[in-house]
Amino acid sequence: MNILIKKASIVDAIDSYPQDSDILIVDGIIVQIGVGIDVEADQIIDGRGLTLLPGLVDMHCHLREPGFEYKETVASGTNAAAKGGYTTICCMPNTKPVIDHEDMLKNLLEIIEKDAVVHVLPIAAVSIGQQSQSLTDMKKLKELGAIAFSDDGQPVSNNAVMLEALLKAKEYGTLIIDHCEDHSLVKGGLINEGKKAEELGLPGISKLSEELPVLRDIMLAAEADFRIHIAHVSTRGTVDIIREAKKRGIQVTCEVTPHHIALSDEIITAGYTDCKVNPPLRSPEDMEAVKQGLKDGTIDAIATDHAPHHESEKNQDFKIAANGISGIETSFAVCFTELVDTGVLSLKELAAKMSYNPSRILGINKGRIAVGELADMVLVDLNKTTRIDKNTFLSKGKNTPFHGRSYKGEVVYTIVKGKIAYQ
Repeated sequence: MNILIKKASIVDAIDSYPQDSDILIVDGIIVQIGVGIDVEADQIIDGRGLTLLPGLVDMHCHLREPGFEYKETVASGTNAAAKGGYTTICCMPNTKPVIDHEDMLKNLLEIIEKDAVVHVLPIAAVSIGQQSQSLTDMKKLKELGAIAFSDDGQPVSNNAVMLEALLKAKEYGTLIIDHCEDHSLVKGGLINEGKKAEELGLPGISKLSEELPVLRDIMLAAEADFRIHIAHVSTRGTVDIIREAKKRGIQVTCEVTPHHIALSDEIITAGYTDCKVNPPLRSPEDMEAVKQGLKDGTIDAIATDHAPHHESEKNQDFKIAANGISGIETSFAVCFTELVDTGVLSLKELAAKMSYNPSRILGINKGRIAVGELADMVLVDLNKTTRIDKNTFLSKGKNTPFHGRSYKGEVVYTIVKGKIAYQ
């Protein structure tokens, strides 16, 4: 099948193209980019007024399958991803059972092959059962198709196990993604420690519960002389620690979520459990610090940490409600509005943070619009303002604090391997 996109504004993280360019896709591959391409095509897409970006790459989401299909499935999650402009996503292993063994990974890969409408790259567990006691067989899991390793949802709390994992990752050429959380410093906390927690009478979560494990990971990465990736950074202290580590030449990368970019703990009310997330929404000062970290390059990537839950798990008392935000359908508009529309990043820089940089960190050939590349791309209307309505989500998870808020940047088409996955 051939697709010809006419007169779109192409924004790539690396290359630059003339205004109102045409792009010809043949059998899933970009074969020509230029002005005034005049050829026969099976489908012609009018790109006037639209911006063509590399397909978004999410290196951190939760598809819940197997075991929690009532929250999300590969089918529902990848359809939601396509609606959000994502063409490649990486799913975390905290399913039931945990993706910690070849049989579990094979089963997941079969589901992906059958049901996914975008590229899905599974992440396997670092430790068996995510218990931080003994490592999974990282070599076999990587050979089978695990793109990276993480115990996300839980920290790798055992220092010796984490160091061993980094050394194995170095040997096998893979990546460790760590969820940095010291449970002894969380101590039953529910939201960020500070004024809002005091006002609501809710136990607070210390920023040290994130910052100390980040320091530990950086020291272990230096000892292993190998890279580590820090998931969902949320505090000014974490950003400062990573910035200094990079200056010292330590191999550390990190990500931030759209909700930590756009929201602070000031919006939380006692019953507003759609705001309950881990790590928690932090202070306005922390929110500004992560934006600055994106601007100066300290923070490499934006990842959704898409965490869908059934409404019964959110419609609970704040103390027992589940942590998580369903964010894969809202992330581009939120990030465009909060970062590009406000001048924090250029659109080219946002394309790097949401597509090119995650691809480089993962070691995959994604995140580019260029002749010869696979046609994974998204057409967006940057002038269209949309009021977010959770009832229109394709994800099973409707748990979002963005419901009712308006953002610019609507996804019009998502193209995966030269085929329209969302329109």
